[in-house]
Amino acid sequence: MTAEPRVVSLRRIVPIVAVALAIAGGLAFWRLRDSRPVPVAAAAAPLTPNAQPGFEATVPNPAPAPGSPPEGMVFIPGGEFSMGSLDPTQMSCGGDQPMQDARPLHRVYVDSFFMDATEVTNEAFDRFVAATKYVTVAEQKPTREEFPGAPEENLVAGSVVFSPPEQAVPLDNHYRWWSFVHGANWRHPSGPASNLKGREKYPVVHIAYEDAAAYATWAGKRMPTEAEFEFAARGGSTGEPYPWGSELKPGGKWPANIYQGTFPVKGGDTGEDGFKGIAPVARFPPNGYGLFDVAGNVWEWCTDWYRADYYQTLADQGGIARNPHGPASSLDPSEPQEAKRIQRGGSFLCTDAYCTRYMVGTRGKGEVRSASNHVGFRVVKSAH
Repeated sequence: MTAEPRVVSLRRIVPIVAVALAIAGGLAFWRLRDSRPVPVAAAAAPLTPNAQPGFEATVPNPAPAPGSPPEGMVFIPGGEFSMGSLDPTQMSCGGDQPMQDARPLHRVYVDSFFMDATEVTNEAFDRFVAATKYVTVAEQKPTREEFPGAPEENLVAGSVVFSPPEQAVPLDNHYRWWSFVHGANWRHPSGPASNLKGREKYPVVHIAYEDAAAYATWAGKRMPTEAEFEFAARGGSTGEPYPWGSELKPGGKWPANIYQGTFPVKGGDTGEDGFKGIAPVARFPPNGYGLFDVAGNVWEWCTDWYRADYYQTLADQGGIARNPHGPASSLDPSEPQEAKRIQRGGSFLCTDAYCTRYMVGTRGKGEVRSASNHVGFRVVKSAH
């Protein structure tokens, strides 16, 4: 929100309860927030095939697109589908997290819409910044009002960067492989010494939710709802665990940019999918609706607030939830004080051994002013 780090959201500075890290020879305080999933025991029964029972058929709307899609977008017909995921730990390559917040399965209807075929790229975001002079959250110095308890020397602009250790470490503490980097932002994804030369077609990263929403408004578009994202990511299929089907690696080929190798170790990503780390957009085949990278590469913001019990709320209402926009407010039981929105799709740090949230029905979450080098977005536009 692998040998993805179990990271779903990241925050820049610790306001009250600080985590101390040595940065640039000094003591910096920052905060890294995640879903902190509850460890589960190994399944006693054999893993099942990846067919997911309990899903009713996806029923796309039959009406054609009202015209040609806007440039760079594809038409998503909308319709009715079963939303959510069964327990991935009971499936081959399903990882060790049961994803309770992705159940119960429930029926949802969404209207038709247009969606960006790819994640928003650096060159697209650069056009937005050039036109508006927008400054992202990661580029702004945190304010005393936002973090009243932080020492002045720690109120510096920056963002969180994946910083793997030299050797294997236990996977019980994600602070071991993330660092707050002064000067890291969308222009400098790895830190001040990095730049975007040759990375114009890569997804823009270090994007907080308000940054993504500002871009969407400028472009005359909007952020997708969680239901829209899942309907689109499924590509018209019913109950498949991946946007491309039922197998993680069909035909022996990797269909998405996720992590292969020992996680999280410096140089541990073997790049069997063709990329070590983040990849340019559209380097893997699209799904059934023509969307690229709806699994892996970078996490993508959705407009819905996150609540772990939201699916149960919809199921209890009965019937079909029509164009749901999420709960009225956020509540993550593990961090009830944090305002979080949905993230979907997983990232280049996800693996089948750790965090498998590239599985199409699973959910991520992020504190709204968090940014990191594996979070980006794409936008949508209503078709009618």
